[in-house]
Amino acid sequence: MELLPAIIVLTVLLAVTVGIGLVLRRQQNRPRAVDPREVVEPTRLGAERLGERATLLQFSTEMCGRCPGVHRTLREIAEDREGVLHLDVDLTHRVDIAKHFQVLQTPTTLILDRHGVVHSRFGGTPGRQVVEMELDRVTAGAGRG
Repeated sequence: MELLPAIIVLTVLLAVTVGIGLVLRRQQNRPRAVDPREVVEPTRLGAERLGERATLLQFSTEMCGRCPGVHRTLREIAEDREGVLHLDVDLTHRVDIAKHFQVLQTPTTLILDRHGVVHSRFGGTPGRQVVEMELDRVTAGAGRG
């Protein structure tokens, strides 16, 4: 293969790879649509209960490098808000849960209302402000009825 065509092919491959990476990175800090019929049972996750107003459910693994930082952020958010609980479920040895919730990367975070209905899903490292805005939306009606 000649040098110029090889350089062109490599340049195109690099551009496509960078483009895909940028699209995936942009999607990480945005909540994704979820199945509104999905209701999470806390006992299945090894928890006694859900939050009185909402639950921040984090899926992690032992080898996840970003999970401890997300854990701290979600814990702080939950501590700052009355009735919000943070649950961190280690999927390392719970393939059944990973399959059920279709977790393809860790951390993955779900925001549940007080009944366990999944309202938001974040893949990767969500920004604190985005999580707080979604939590505000989910808990807006939790104080009523």
